[in-house]
Amino acid sequence: MLFAALAPLLAAAPSPAPISVVENYAAMASDQSARLLGASMEVDVEASLPRLKKHGQLSALRHISNLGRITYEVLHFEGDNTIKSSVIARYLAADAQAQGNEAPSLAVTPLNYRFKYKGQANQDGREVYIFAVTPKGKRIGLFKGELWLDVQTCLPVREAGRLVKNPSIFLRRIEFVREYDIHDGVAVPRSIWSIVDTRVVGKAELIVRFHDVSLVGGSSLSMAAAAAGQ
Repeated sequence: MLFAALAPLLAAAPSPAPISVVENYAAMASDQSARLLGASMEVDVEASLPRLKKHGQLSALRHISNLGRITYEVLHFEGDNTIKSSVIARYLAADAQAQGNEAPSLAVTPLNYRFKYKGQANQDGREVYIFAVTPKGKRIGLFKGELWLDVQTCLPVREAGRLVKNPSIFLRRIEFVREYDIHDGVAVPRSIWSIVDTRVVGKAELIVRFHDVSLVGGSSLSMAAAAAGQ
C-alpha cells in the first residue's frame, strides 16, 4: 500500500479510551468545516503518466466560498496538455464536487465510517492516535484505510487508504495519502499523494501541495513556517 511505507512504529503508550477520542474528533468536525469557509490557498499540482512519459505542473488559487463551494483560479501550467486535461483537470473537478453538496455524506465521521483503534505513534515529534476506518457503505469518495489524529487536539493530521468504489469504469484502483497541518485550532491541508491505476494508460501519479493558506479574519499560514514550528 502507498501509505504503509510511511507509517511509523506504534509507540508503547497507554491506550486512551478510543470512544472518547472519536467523539471529540466528531464533535469538532463540523466546526472545522465552518472555520475553513472563506479561506483561500495556493496549490501546486504535479502529475505524470510514467508509461507514456508525460508530465505537467499547474499552479492555482483555491477558494472556498462562504457557502463551502470550491473554485480554482489557474495561474500557470507547463507540460503536456494530456496531463492538464485528463489528469489535473479531473482532479480539480472531483475536489470541487466532493466538497459541495455531497460533503456531509463523505466526511470521515462515525456517521459514515466504523472506527477501530490501532494504537498511538510518534510522527516527526507529534504524538498521534491511529484508527483504522472502514466505510459503512460503498459510495464514490469513501475509502478504507487509516485516520491519524493529533493527541493534543484530536484534529486530523493524516488520512490514507484506497477508495472503495471507483468513480469511473476506466479506473482500477485509487490510493492516496492526505496530510494536514494544524494552525490556530484548524486542520488545513498540506499535501496529497495519489496513485491512480487506469485501464488504458497505466498508472497516473499525482502530488498536490498547499501553501500560503489564508483564513477568514486575516490569519494566514505558510506551510514551511508551520513545519518549522512543529
